[in-house]
Amino acid sequence: MDYMHVRMTVYSITILMCVHFPVAFDAVVNGGWGTWDNAQYLCGKEVKNSVIGIVGMGRIGFATAQRLKAFKPSRILYSGNSPKEYAKEIDAEYVTFDDLLKESDFVIICLSVNPGNVGLFNAEAFKKMKKSAIFINTSRGVVVNQDDLYKALTLGQIYAAGLDVTTPEPLPRDNPLLTLPNVIITPHIGTATERARGAMAELTAKNILAGIKGDPLPSPVHM
Repeated sequence: MDYMHVRMTVYSITILMCVHFPVAFDAVVNGGWGTWDNAQYLCGKEVKNSVIGIVGMGRIGFATAQRLKAFKPSRILYSGNSPKEYAKEIDAEYVTFDDLLKESDFVIICLSVNPGNVGLFNAEAFKKMKKSAIFINTSRGVVVNQDDLYKALTLGQIYAAGLDVTTPEPLPRDNPLLTLPNVIITPHIGTATERARGAMAELTAKNILAGIKGDPLPSPVHM
């Protein structure tokens, strides 16, 4: 597992647990931090005994599931083109996309983009999710219909969302998603550590050199 994939998994888990942090920080800065009269104020969702849904059980999806297993969810579900033998190592269950949406408390997107999954998360998909579900996307913005996501969040069809990727990037400052208290959006920094970025640059250079020499690429992109 290279630095980039490790960083991505940690980032997904961090967003998953911190969807209220922007509102909480704003409360501290602007004087909204009051007493403990409301014990449920800014409470998040517990990972322990929850159902985790991973859409795309590739390297990043598997690494994310591996780390989340330490938090003792009741089940880890995944969907994709086919069952993965290595998923048995963490007792992950292969299910249909629809079943994953219906049963998961946390839906984490780890897809690589192809023409078949552009706009995959649309109004129909969000309606199938639990009203208490948290939606996390650190893959690519184009797999989500952002207008439908906005409606799902404002109508209470899902609980919250964490996005490190959007369409377009940068996201325009007048985008309605930026007005919602139950969304955290970051500027595509899932791999933003010095070590991870250095490893990415090194891998890019190795791919270029291998291509020039006519050797197999260390990390080819399969289109």
